[in-house]
Amino acid sequence: MTILPLLEAHWPAVKAIYEAGMATGNATFETQAPAWEAWDKAHLGHSRLVAMDETGTVLGWAALSPVSGRCVYGGVAEISIYIAAEARGQGVGRQLLQALIAESEAHGIWTLQAGTFQENTASIGLHTQAGFRVIGYRERIGQHHGVWRNTVQMERRSPTIGAA
Repeated sequence: MTILPLLEAHWPAVKAIYEAGMATGNATFETQAPAWEAWDKAHLGHSRLVAMDETGTVLGWAALSPVSGRCVYGGVAEISIYIAAEARGQGVGRQLLQALIAESEAHGIWTLQAGTFQENTASIGLHTQAGFRVIGYRERIGQHHGVWRNTVQMERRSPTIGAA
């Protein structure tokens, strides 16, 4: 497996993985994948990664979104990570998340946040293994397909960026 920067050329595969995650009903409140231009605008220009196998197939992707436009939160980002169904349980998520953490710190990000549906125990476990901690729960925070959903809020503070 190789981890590379996520480029526009990867978008068809990234979008397909995102849509498959949406179809599970436990990955996101979103119900439709955006066009590349909208996705590109909503995510930071750095810390966008794809995991690819030896044949060039995209196995998963991870990217960061800003949590606020206020400059004081410039080092805080929300994580998105999605793994293709056929690649789950093979360490792709772990390696991709570790690479994203390193990439984010190289760009001065001191806090990574994740909001996950409480039923998505695999994602919660992945984040926990990568040093994220549960900081709270949001009950009935939004409706997804007409059903109120709860989320688990997690964060990872960099031990080096912003520590002083």
